[in-house]
Amino acid sequence: MDSSENFFASAINKNKAIVNLEELSLWLDNIQKTSDFSVKEIPFEELDKWYFDESGSNLRHESGKFFSIEGLRVQTDFNGVMQSWDQPIINQPEIGILGIVTKVINGTRYFLMQAKMEPGNINILQMSPTLQATKSNFSQAHKGKVPLYLEYFIDASKSTIIVDQLQSEQGGRFFKKRNRNMIVEVTDDIVVHDDFCWLTIFQLKQLIKIDNLINMDSRSVISCIPFGNEVDSIEDFIAQAKLDDKYDLGTMKSIVSKKPLHTTDEIISWITNEKVTYHLNVKNIPLNEVNGWQITSTEIKHNTDNRFSVVALKVTANSREVASWTQPIVKDLKIGLIGFLIKTINGTDHYLVQAKVEPGNMDFIDMAPTVSCSNYKELEQTNRSVLFLDLFLDDQKTITKYDHLQSEEGGRFHFYQNRYMLAHLNEGIEIEVPSNYKWMTLGQIMELSKYGYFNIEARGLLACIDMFK
Repeated sequence: MDSSENFFASAINKNKAIVNLEELSLWLDNIQKTSDFSVKEIPFEELDKWYFDESGSNLRHESGKFFSIEGLRVQTDFNGVMQSWDQPIINQPEIGILGIVTKVINGTRYFLMQAKMEPGNINILQMSPTLQATKSNFSQAHKGKVPLYLEYFIDASKSTIIVDQLQSEQGGRFFKKRNRNMIVEVTDDIVVHDDFCWLTIFQLKQLIKIDNLINMDSRSVISCIPFGNEVDSIEDFIAQAKLDDKYDLGTMKSIVSKKPLHTTDEIISWITNEKVTYHLNVKNIPLNEVNGWQITSTEIKHNTDNRFSVVALKVTANSREVASWTQPIVKDLKIGLIGFLIKTINGTDHYLVQAKVEPGNMDFIDMAPTVSCSNYKELEQTNRSVLFLDLFLDDQKTITKYDHLQSEEGGRFHFYQNRYMLAHLNEGIEIEVPSNYKWMTLGQIMELSKYGYFNIEARGLLACIDMFK
């Protein structure tokens, strides 16, 4: 691959846009104005083809496809204290595809992105991958159209696979849910359908700096971009290019560093030890046995009203495979905080990674950001302690490198957003790191992420890291 065609070049070149960001904004506004898309909360009894089963009130689709809302009973000693609780959880055992088509056009690499409306999106319209489909969708369980560009992800003769990874979804909301994250390259000309456009990585990184525009699935796939495969070209760039103050040399060095604080083998051993350190017992139970929650005619909610809830929606759309449908969805209007602390160690930026237990994790432990908590403002106001949270809110101890609101996946979550932050510890600020945290370089994180070690919150935040200050 010529260096001008690689991913790194697409990330740093500001002058290779097919559609500039001003034109893109006008294009998105036009789609928003001309699309017929409406969302309305409805009582559960108005759900079409969804029902509470008689055996235990779990909420299911009559086809047996898509997903169900079930109960979960959890017991764990994570953080050194035995805890137990019940909660609703989304059970969606099928593996979907989150995929982006990439192509080199006139010597520059581009990504084919879709302007897509989802019922739970903030502002309805967000930029999604080329293909964002559950198995039920692309197998047409909904009796609708086949998703556009599906053939490039299931027919090896039509594309070359660059990335193909099984990655997890939210372990606190999904039960052992994974999706296939893919990037496939095409060389032939392909039709660019309405609501799709070609963007460089540089443009995607700029759009991620706009609140709630690049959706969760896009961020997950973007985090898989294989910069690590281009180590030599990045090193050559650092050594030979005339870098100005606009480039973030610390980020670049963290990708290619050969002298991390801990070797990758040491980190893998630490992860293995964390997986056998904690106890986690989960049991699927009927919704009507979930302690502390109640089912009303319009929602499944916690008795204290300070948790997420499950509601029902009716959706009409002229831009989707199906023109109208109803569905349950997880609703959470409280804003969480997702953040990585960064520290320069031996001249290289390191990120503080947390080994975290969540009830829906596939393998007990996932690698998570330094902080990932819900309703952080309430925690701050009530002085409830979340380790390291205060550092993200204290500009005397950290320099904020990224701070924007990002939505979670709008097909399953209604208006659910988090504050995503990257905060660099100021020189001389020392912190005590507990045993379930470890400093890693960006290169190590990218390498381990390929094998499914990092959770969706971590991957979503990794996608926000830019080559520029």
